[in-house]
Amino acid sequence: MFRSLRADIAIIKERDPAARGPLEILFCYPGLHAICLHRISHQLFRLNLPLLPRLLSQIGRFFTGVEIHPGARIGRGVFIDHGAGVVIGETAIIGDRCLLFQGVTLGGTGKQGGKRHPTLEENVVVGAGAKVLGAINVGTNTRIGAGSVLLRDVEQDCTVVGVPGRVIHQSGVRIDPLAHSQLPDAEAQVIRNLMERIDALENALQQQNRGNEPGGTSQSLRDREIIEFLEGSGI
Repeated sequence: MFRSLRADIAIIKERDPAARGPLEILFCYPGLHAICLHRISHQLFRLNLPLLPRLLSQIGRFFTGVEIHPGARIGRGVFIDHGAGVVIGETAIIGDRCLLFQGVTLGGTGKQGGKRHPTLEENVVVGAGAKVLGAINVGTNTRIGAGSVLLRDVEQDCTVVGVPGRVIHQSGVRIDPLAHSQLPDAEAQVIRNLMERIDALENALQQQNRGNEPGGTSQSLRDREIIEFLEGSGI
């Protein structure tokens, strides 16, 4: 218990530049308080005691804004930053040194029994407001962008964004645990590629019609070519 507490304090000091010292972390971080209460309620849950584990988890929810089911398994050095609105389901598993921001949900997708919540392997970062749903596995060193909704398994060393979540980057390089906001904008890249293609078409048409008089015919051909391209691209 105390080894886990030391690891939790150490990871907060490492990852949060606002942390001034161990005493401030111990008394002023609701994410740490929620995890400490959860470790107690989880031990009571494993003893099959009725009511008491759930009651303790609800007390933790009231004081910290973090709801963790007593059945969830949480490793060492897990940091719930700010904590408000975080929900962790009964069969969720969180590996060592994971980082969860405010508004994260590790939830289920139905009423089936058994394993129905996500498993996060070591050093996973889940951005603010992200939802990870179902009995899926998220690989080591993966980061999930803020506001994403992840519904399928993800391998290690991936970057996931969007609704539904999709992998947009994978490499063997260890990620920066605090860079959950530094994620590529996939939609913007697609639009940028389309605009570049349109510019190329316009330039080609201008060269083709350079000998024609400006206005009417050349402009009409250019507009018609752009429309045909957009229709063919499914825009």
